Amino acid sequence: MSSETVAVIGFVSLFVLMLLRVPVGMAMGLVGITGFGYLTGFEPALKLVGQTTMRTVTDYSFGVIPMFLLMGAFVSVSGISRELFRAANTFVGHWKGGLGIATIAACGGFAAISGSSVATAATFSAVAYPEMRRFGYPQSFSTGVIAVGGTLGAMLPPSTVLAVYGIITQQDIGKLFIAGVIPGLLAILMHMITIGIIGVTRPGFLPAGPKAKWHERVLALRDVWAPLLLFLFVIGGLYGGFFVPTEAGAVGAVGAFIIGILRGRLSKDGILQSLLQATRTAAAVFTVLIGALCFGYFLTITQTPQNVTAFFTGLGIGPYGVLALILLMYIVLGCLMDAMAMVILTVPIVFPVVTSLGFDSIWFGIIIVMTVELGLIHPPVGMNVFVIKSVIKDVNMSTIFAGVLPFVITDLIRLVILILFPLLATWLPQRMIG
Repeated sequence: MSSETVAVIGFVSLFVLMLLRVPVGMAMGLVGITGFGYLTGFEPALKLVGQTTMRTVTDYSFGVIPMFLLMGAFVSVSGISRELFRAANTFVGHWKGGLGIATIAACGGFAAISGSSVATAATFSAVAYPEMRRFGYPQSFSTGVIAVGGTLGAMLPPSTVLAVYGIITQQDIGKLFIAGVIPGLLAILMHMITIGIIGVTRPGFLPAGPKAKWHERVLALRDVWAPLLLFLFVIGGLYGGFFVPTEAGAVGAVGAFIIGILRGRLSKDGILQSLLQATRTAAAVFTVLIGALCFGYFLTITQTPQNVTAFFTGLGIGPYGVLALILLMYIVLGCLMDAMAMVILTVPIVFPVVTSLGFDSIWFGIIIVMTVELGLIHPPVGMNVFVIKSVIKDVNMSTIFAGVLPFVITDLIRLVILILFPLLATWLPQRMIG
C-alpha cells in the first residue's frame, strides 16, 4: 500500500473518530501512531509517543501556555470583568448603542489579560447581558455583541491560539503576540463603528443610557488601572526584549495574583479554583498538542505536506488564488469543527504551502486566527454561541446567530484589509527589540 493511500485512510479514520466524538487530541494521536507504526514498525512508533510526550511537557518554550492560562484564571476569578465594563460604560454609555460599545471595549480589555475567547464570552454573558437587556436592547443584538466580543480573545495577546500556532510552526511566539496587537485593536474599532452605525440608522433600537459625571469616570478608571498596567507591562516587556514569552507569562501570572490579593478578591478557594482551572485547560491543550505532533510525524513520513504543496502550486491560479482557496477551506471547516482543533489539524498541512508561495509566516498566523474568529461565531458550530447559550438559558441559538450577522460582515471586511495591507500585522514584530 502506497504512503499516499495510507495518508488518505488516516484522514478518513480521523474524521470518523471525530464524528464519533472521540476527543480530537486522542483521535489525532491514535491515527498518527497507528499510521506511523504501519509504515515504520510499531516499536519506533511507541518510542515516538514517549519522546514526543516527554519533549512537549518539558520544553521550556511550551511553558508559555500554562503561565498565561494561570494569569487569565487569576483575572477571571478576581472579578475584573465587572470593573472593566463599568469603566467603559461611564464614558460611552450615554451614546446610542453605548452599552454595546462598552461591552466590546471591556471584552477587549479582558481578552488582553485572559487570552481566552470562551472565557471572555462566558464572563460577559453574566456581566453585560443583564445591563443591555435592562436598557431595552434586543436579545439578538445583546448576545451578538457578546459573542463577537469574545472572539477578541483569539487575537489579542496573550492568545492561546497564536501560541499553539507558534509551537506547531516553530515561529517566535513573542512576535506572534505582538503581531496580534494592531489587528486586535482594528477589530475593536470596527466592531464599535458597526454598533454606532446600527444605533444611528435604527432610531430607538439601541437606546442611550444616562450620562456619567466626570468624578464617576475617574472613580471607575481607578478600579481598572492595575490590570491594564499589567497588560502593558507584560506586552511591553515582550516588545522591548526584556522577557521571552514564557517569562512574560510567569510575570503576568504573578502580577495578576498580587493584584487579586491586594484587592481582597482572591480567597483560598479562589486561588485553588484558579489553579485547577488553569491546570485543566493546560492539560487539555497539551493532550491535543501531543496528539497533533504524533499526527504531524505521520504526515511527514507520508509526504502529505509536499504532495499538498505540489497540488496547490500546480493549479496555476497564483499565490493569492491559492490563499483564497485555503481561507475558503478554513471558513467551511469553521462551520464543522472547534477552532483549536481546526488550527492543530490543518496548519501542519497548509503552512508549507503558504511559505512556499512567499507569504510571511507571522502574517499568515494572524490571518488564520481571523478565520478562527469567524468560526467561533458562525453556524452551525460557533463555540462562543454555545457558551453564551449555556449561560443565558432563555435565548434561542437562532437569535444569537442573527445577532452576530452584522459582525461577521465586519470581520470579512477586516480580513480583506489584512490581506491587502499585511504591514498591519508585520510592522510591530519587525521593530521588536531583542
